Amino acid sequence: MSGPIMIGVDHGYAAMKTTHCAFPTGLVEYEHEPYTQKDVLEYGGRFYVVGSGRQPLQKDKTRTEDYYLLTLAAIARELDHRSVETTADIHLAAGLPLTSFGRDKKSFRDYLYREGRPVSFRYGGRGYTITVRQVSLFPQGYAAALTQTELLDEPSVIVADIGGWTVDLMRLDRRIPNAATCRSLELGMIRCVDEIGEQVRRLFALSLTAPQIESVLRGDAASMDERVRAVIHAQVDKYVRELLSAILESGLDVRAMPTVFLGGGAALLKRHSGAVEGLFRPFILDDVCLNARGYERLAAQMSRGERSGQDG
Repeated sequence: MSGPIMIGVDHGYAAMKTTHCAFPTGLVEYEHEPYTQKDVLEYGGRFYVVGSGRQPLQKDKTRTEDYYLLTLAAIARELDHRSVETTADIHLAAGLPLTSFGRDKKSFRDYLYREGRPVSFRYGGRGYTITVRQVSLFPQGYAAALTQTELLDEPSVIVADIGGWTVDLMRLDRRIPNAATCRSLELGMIRCVDEIGEQVRRLFALSLTAPQIESVLRGDAASMDERVRAVIHAQVDKYVRELLSAILESGLDVRAMPTVFLGGGAALLKRHSGAVEGLFRPFILDDVCLNARGYERLAAQMSRGERSGQDG
């Protein structure tokens, strides 16, 4: 008999990610069925349009049902991508910042587990019944860093996970997270985008939307005045400099040891390559799904180890 389906989910402030899917954390509730079934979650007699915009900042993601509903949408998308049955047992692998890992681990696990009860819902017009049989939690960024085999023999490595609201920092010593070095800086991409929007308003009296700014940051060929583009890129350069300075001030010297940059903001460093000149072996991982893949990998390794122990 096959075991539960392993699904890694990265619960970001700005976006939800699985190993194959990513979507914004926006969630709009409707009492009645909306005009479209696309990206609509039906649960508990209510309807939710998923992925429009992003969630207001929730430092405690268990405070409301929003992130649980987004988790259901993420599971549905991943099951659909894998073309597997819509009735499934799930082993959910997720993460927390190491700075709050011990404090929040139990409450976040209970929030996702729901006592292992079957849960029925509809997403995108399809019916799903899932049972979360197990929840495994890991430090954010840690699993992703371990995918870089060329770093495994390094005595010390910095990991900087540039997310929506926070930049989570840690140092790995001989592959083990050094808890004393962990920091969570409120310098994520949401702050970068907000500061760009404010600067453009001051200089040009224009109110750009976050999707417009993010399109320029991705390098898309959106129609926009070149002067505005220049201001956006200048603000990004300023943000990157401030970020690297904040990492140094946190006691982590990016000039002295390899640094793994990952998360939604890592692509900025790749496109503004001058910002990382002078750093000691920067590794820029701009795959936003890498944390989710890392969670799955570690959870699978743990499961194999447990089975081997039972067999022995």
